[in-house]
Amino acid sequence: MFANVGFVQRKQRLKQIVSTVLVKNSMEVHELARHFDVSEATIRRDLELLEQQQLLSRTHGGATRHIAFNDVPLGYKTCEDSEEKKRIARAALAYANDARVVGFTGGTTIGEFAPLLSNRDGLTVVTNALNIAIRLTENPRMRVFTVGGEVRSSSQEAVGPSAETFLLDYHIDVSFIGVDGVDGSTGCTNYDQVGAKVNSTMMKQSRKTVVLADATKIGRIALASLCPMNAVSVLITDTRAPDSAVESIEAHGCTVIRA
Repeated sequence: MFANVGFVQRKQRLKQIVSTVLVKNSMEVHELARHFDVSEATIRRDLELLEQQQLLSRTHGGATRHIAFNDVPLGYKTCEDSEEKKRIARAALAYANDARVVGFTGGTTIGEFAPLLSNRDGLTVVTNALNIAIRLTENPRMRVFTVGGEVRSSSQEAVGPSAETFLLDYHIDVSFIGVDGVDGSTGCTNYDQVGAKVNSTMMKQSRKTVVLADATKIGRIALASLCPMNAVSVLITDTRAPDSAVESIEAHGCTVIRA
């Protein structure tokens, strides 16, 4: 029994290590050892295992994000900034009040928001995020349409040409979009080029687009372009977002709400 408890504790620690490195970009062994109250030798073994799983890269004396960190499974990304994401989710509710058809992409912030609509009888949902679709089908009086395609472990989203084609058959009142970067001049960006195309298609099929992004995404530019800022009706972020970045986004035609 005690060995099993130790396994569970290590599994939780490994998940939290990845989540922490994703947010901080890099961490030293001694910092992780102090944070988790374990020996540096234990942390080194943890980092070796996580590098083998391509969840992070070891450095001299620590660890950093893996070059393909966008492929880290969604469960590793949900620990950080949870309070900020919950505030963003609550603020987003106001933009779904009059909608009959709502669209969702994937992502951790969208994952906080979508369940808040689970009691909306008669609502129709269109999504490419399997975790969101499964959660919302718990309400039998809600209609849920989900796309097909290749499923990304990083976001549990279906992507690819078939997903884009599927969305062309739907007209959405308001879509809630998750992104990896928001910059006034560059616009919204994603690390996954294929996923960016699906998100862009959902936006084009929507009368209104609301982007949900915590402050760590503000001012960041990811690999693939999704849309210019004037294509976004509202950006909802949190109070940590830098004033200069927010002012630039607003200057490019997007309303910004800091929850």
